[in-house]
Amino acid sequence: MKTVLLGPQRFRTTVGAVIRTVAPEGAVATVTAGWRDRESDTDELDATLDGRGRHLHLYGRLADVLDSDRRFAAAALAHRDAVDELAGIYSLRLQRALDSVYTVQRRTVRTDLAALALADGVRVVQSIDQWYLDAVYQLHGEFQAAAPPEESEPIQRHRAEVAEAVGQASAIAIAGGHVGQLLRCLKLFEVNLTPQQPVVAWSAGAMSLTERVVLYHDRGPSGVVGSEIWDRGLGRAPRIVAMPHARRRLQMDDPMLLRVLARRFGDARCLLLDDGARVVLNPNGELPAEARVIGDDGIVHSFGENP
Repeated sequence: MKTVLLGPQRFRTTVGAVIRTVAPEGAVATVTAGWRDRESDTDELDATLDGRGRHLHLYGRLADVLDSDRRFAAAALAHRDAVDELAGIYSLRLQRALDSVYTVQRRTVRTDLAALALADGVRVVQSIDQWYLDAVYQLHGEFQAAAPPEESEPIQRHRAEVAEAVGQASAIAIAGGHVGQLLRCLKLFEVNLTPQQPVVAWSAGAMSLTERVVLYHDRGPSGVVGSEIWDRGLGRAPRIVAMPHARRRLQMDDPMLLRVLARRFGDARCLLLDDGARVVLNPNGELPAEARVIGDDGIVHSFGENP
């Protein structure tokens, strides 16, 4: 199984060279749904892929489903509103829990007490994360029951067309953009990432391949806001929290914040995917030794190091 995670491609394009390495010939199935209304603006990507791109048009397919299947559209709107309400509750609970952890860590002097408080505080944060994921799963089940995809003619038609295109491709390329829309489209149309096909993904595309998609932005207009889990990802890249634009979005000079972040996700490592990053996962999905991750000490290390 060949999986390559890349940093942002806007200023430094490496995807073409990577695709030529992992799949020298044949069509490349491309996913640009994260670009939303710009999904079809693929001239630059087409040139990068030497004209081999076969675009799946997942965002356009979603628009077609919403236009032609009223039952699904109504259920999707209700689901969106429910998820938005849940996310607001989650954000409130999470931020208070994280603020408590940060405050105690900055005030505690004795290292043994600080360690005990950190471990307990992280467990509280993890319980809130799990509560949110369980609630998202429940809401998704309600959505599926209200509008079963197998009963929707346009969804089934698009799924069949997508499966055929993916089955004929020698590799799959997943671009960035809005990770929520990207993940929604990948799941709705059941883009099947088989072990035999190389997958190259960058930015939000890399995030979508993980087990848990995490949103983060320490440098927003409101200051430090706790990183939030968005949803379960596709799981192609296990035990990884993909973090594109990390150095622009995280306070890399604050080991305390990074220490909490790194410990929060258990055995999943926070992988930095800045400009020019190229991470080739091992066949079992493991990170290579040279991959840059945030250690439990709040310092950036190579994955192969033991901080």
